[in-house]
Amino acid sequence: MGMIHRRRFLLSGGGAIAAAAAARRPWARAAAAAASPHVVIVGGGFAGGCCALELRRLSPSTGVTLIDANSSYVTCPMSDAVITELRTMSSVTSTRAGIERAGVRLVHDAVARIEADNRRVRLRGGAVVAYDKLVLAPGIRFLFGQPEGYDEAATQVMPHAWQGGPQTRLLAAQLHSIRDGATLALAVPPGLMRCPPGPYERASLIAYWLQQHRRRCKVLIFDSNNHFPRQDVFTDLWKQHYPGLIEWIPPTEGGAITRVDPATRTLFSSSGAHRVAIANVIPRQAPGKLATAAGLASGHGWCPVKPATFESQLVDGIHVIGDACIAGTMPKSASAACSQALHCAGAIAAQLAGHPGAATDLDSVCYSMVGPEQAIVMRARFELNNGEIVQAPSDTPARESLLEPTRAAEAWYARIRAQCFGDDEAGTKRPADS
Repeated sequence: MGMIHRRRFLLSGGGAIAAAAAARRPWARAAAAAASPHVVIVGGGFAGGCCALELRRLSPSTGVTLIDANSSYVTCPMSDAVITELRTMSSVTSTRAGIERAGVRLVHDAVARIEADNRRVRLRGGAVVAYDKLVLAPGIRFLFGQPEGYDEAATQVMPHAWQGGPQTRLLAAQLHSIRDGATLALAVPPGLMRCPPGPYERASLIAYWLQQHRRRCKVLIFDSNNHFPRQDVFTDLWKQHYPGLIEWIPPTEGGAITRVDPATRTLFSSSGAHRVAIANVIPRQAPGKLATAAGLASGHGWCPVKPATFESQLVDGIHVIGDACIAGTMPKSASAACSQALHCAGAIAAQLAGHPGAATDLDSVCYSMVGPEQAIVMRARFELNNGEIVQAPSDTPARESLLEPTRAAEAWYARIRAQCFGDDEAGTKRPADS
């Protein structure tokens, strides 16, 4: 088993494959020969991809390696449009070719172990990668068994579709085969989760699809939470566009699902048993396993970080960005992950250059499509205040300013794809444009 020494990049155990890869990328040999810093980023979603690209921009002499087991990435943003035939799967898939073009070294493997004391990571394939700085963007994992009966096998009957890819296809297939007059249910978990407005966007777009194809169907939202983001706007739009199609059930009315029976597609709550044709069950969430294995998660289950740099509060020398981290009042969203990545990359570049980094504000913007022509937009700005990330004061927007044409959401999606994956405008195309 070989060793990838600090300030160099060598894949040991790769043999001819590694040699061929190096031959195709002459810069890899040059980087190995230079005494330059080496930053390793684990996780190639919005947070990891954006951090890699920004580090290459801010510090061209720094070697950047991005480790992710998958060769492509299917985005959660716009995946609900795939489920409801407003987009194609290819339009929400990034190959990460843009990241590689920027000079980032891509390693398609999973990290087996982090050795923080020695500043290196061990890959499942056997190689060892050393680093000067390590950034983890491990995303989320699902807490199976919450609700009771919802395990990995259950996802093949009751898809969560809360990660883009096969689950997206499965939920889409179930929707497209539903009989008219049947009931579809979404189960929303309690606590922190990826994309808090996401379930309500999904309900909206499914209602739109049903209105076109299965007018006698109904969507039930079993919610473990007493309220949800921009509930007033969503509710008004549902009444306006989808009267009688969507019913939101709060915990006080039996909305908290405690148990499921995948064999009969039955959901159980305090109000009894609810058998449905389709059950879209979103389980509770926590940081990716790598984060917890490395000791980065605290008692509440998520990863606390130092706001100025996004370094872990629990393990020195490791930065955590994206859905896995606790960043004050910032939501767990693609745009928040992108903002954190930019902030973290700036701090790392400054540290490597030996000077203090400049404080920067953070932001988040979430677009929730309620149909093919209209979206709800939620914007927020965050600042560092006494060592905490807090939401900056802003004027409460008028209700009308929260509604924008869907093309605004598509333009935002194209921008964030470019910023996080180096992708082009292809991500904005609908099926008719493909």
